[in-house]
Amino acid sequence: MATKGVRAEREPAERLPVARVCVDVPLPHLDRPFDYLVAGADDVAAQPGVRVKVRFAGQLVGGFLLERAEASEHQGKLAYLEKVVSPERVLDPEVARLARAVADRYAGSLNDVLRLAIPPRHARVESPPAKAKGDAPAEPAEPAEPAVQRAFQAPVPGGWDSYPTGPAYLKALEAGRPARAVWSALPGEDWSLRIAEAAAATVTGGRGVVIVVGDARDLDRVDRSLGAVLGPGRHVALNAALGPAERYRRFLAASRHQVPVVVGTRAAMWAPAAELGLVVIWDDGDDLHAEPRSPYPHARDVLLTRAQLADCAALVGGFARTGEGQLLLETGWAKEIVAERAVLRRRQPAISPTGDDPQLARDAGAVVARLPSLAWQTAKQALQAGLPVLVQVPRRGYLPSVACAECRTPARCPECSGPLALQNARDVPVCLWCGRSFPAYQCPACGERRLRASVIGAKRTAEELGRAFPGVPVRTSGRDEILDTVPGEAAIVVATPGAEPVAEGGFGAVLLLDTWALLSRADLRAAEETMRRWLNASALARPGSEGGRVIVVADGSLAPVQALLRWDPGWFAARELAERRELGFPPAARMASVTGPAPAVADLLTIADLPDGTEQLGPVPAGEEQERMLLRVSRSRAAELAHALHVAAGVRSARKAAVAVRIQVDPAELF
Repeated sequence: MATKGVRAEREPAERLPVARVCVDVPLPHLDRPFDYLVAGADDVAAQPGVRVKVRFAGQLVGGFLLERAEASEHQGKLAYLEKVVSPERVLDPEVARLARAVADRYAGSLNDVLRLAIPPRHARVESPPAKAKGDAPAEPAEPAEPAVQRAFQAPVPGGWDSYPTGPAYLKALEAGRPARAVWSALPGEDWSLRIAEAAAATVTGGRGVVIVVGDARDLDRVDRSLGAVLGPGRHVALNAALGPAERYRRFLAASRHQVPVVVGTRAAMWAPAAELGLVVIWDDGDDLHAEPRSPYPHARDVLLTRAQLADCAALVGGFARTGEGQLLLETGWAKEIVAERAVLRRRQPAISPTGDDPQLARDAGAVVARLPSLAWQTAKQALQAGLPVLVQVPRRGYLPSVACAECRTPARCPECSGPLALQNARDVPVCLWCGRSFPAYQCPACGERRLRASVIGAKRTAEELGRAFPGVPVRTSGRDEILDTVPGEAAIVVATPGAEPVAEGGFGAVLLLDTWALLSRADLRAAEETMRRWLNASALARPGSEGGRVIVVADGSLAPVQALLRWDPGWFAARELAERRELGFPPAARMASVTGPAPAVADLLTIADLPDGTEQLGPVPAGEEQERMLLRVSRSRAAELAHALHVAAGVRSARKAAVAVRIQVDPAELF
């Protein structure tokens, strides 16, 4: 389709090149490029990837020039480009292909994805610095030194060579092969240095690297490691906290291919790179990797799609392993990088539960005590040895969830296996997925009818420990203040998950408290998230041979506790994936949520030509007089489902529907 305009009569259309433009109009039914003519004065500047201004429906709007063509299929008159905003080609062709694929995968529009991928323009950043009077003419910029001729810091002993397939992976990266791996990091691993070494191997082979981490603390660690391994001027770190101008300056350094390596938080998944050779994501289970803006893509899926399209290497790393990571291994898309058991035993701390039979025989109150005697004794011994102690407690603000009051088994719907919740103490359990209520609910494990839910915060825990260990400094790390590092001296650090600092030399003891508050969350990924948080905290402890101990206040027979005791995230991920495959949950299946006012949701589902076999779950209340429907299909029908929902949203948009409906494919949270 094309648009008409007052400038269309300047020259015959057949003699002028055509520009295909993605117009910045947030309407699903306009999710396609539009053809415009290019005036002779704009011919040089109007190249694929530049920002332009065009007339659309009588208004001047922005957009990106996607490609040039000799002719248009549109039979009518074409309008001219109004303006080339800047000759800077900010939309890399590889990123443009990726954006289209991500939009299709998440039932979104290309325009929405490009808003996420390209930062706002700062004209002064694009312009070269003004020359002082009398300065000599600037010399042309020298091309970057070939990466293959650059000597980087060699991988240190005890790093990648601790994994049987680690050295081979680095060689594959240096050779430019599309080696894809799921990496289970050893406890105490300097993971940021390992990532920097993988990046150096890729750059040595003459290719670029994009690295994504969860938060600013992780970004700082990788930034320092890249500087140490690559040397100065070989990478940029992208972070929203930099400010718009500085972030755009660093984006341009990557877009102009002045640096081969880009690292950043979630938005860096779109960063351009010359001859992309490796994409890396660390701790892919972190909820910070899920984009909260439409079309709500996940950084892991974006990077894996990018690796597939660019035929490049990929590294999915972490102390824990997600179901998605396990699926990559089981389908053969990626290979496993893990250490041998002998190496693991030397590196891991000694881990003990408080709820197993031997411990209960010594401490009968361990099953209900918040700080059982074993945890108290372990903390005391570490403090007496002059070592810091880390205490992990669940953060505040979880959505309500319920579990059996007797055995604490998470309460799930007998019909669809969704989580049950209570609105108040006198309410009946209601499924948050299908909306069914179960006034006569019984725990399938023990038959108990009573339900419970509780969370105790970090500040109260710090007060309790301060009374239990008088004279010992107690610090907290959480929402108000997050500590990056702490000295390797006697002190207690109470941290919420994700805010644990690194101790010099490692923590002497790590206590994992209030574990049921994590395990009983009303979330499909409750057990997986619990495993991830436990492993991330336990990895900060010293090795068992150096006195490092981890105490988990939970029953030792539980699967997450068993996986923690053996430090076996692969076994736990395989178990989780098998259960989800049996129940038809992601990633074994695909789900989409449709949220909005009830009439709008019903209207969209009536329009949508859903694939055969689509299962509808709900509706359930979603707050603010809205409801939500879940749609479930097999993985083989995922593209059909996304396309059907996008087309239906386009039909409603073309009809000028007054109320929008929120569509999320594979939402990060299924409540």
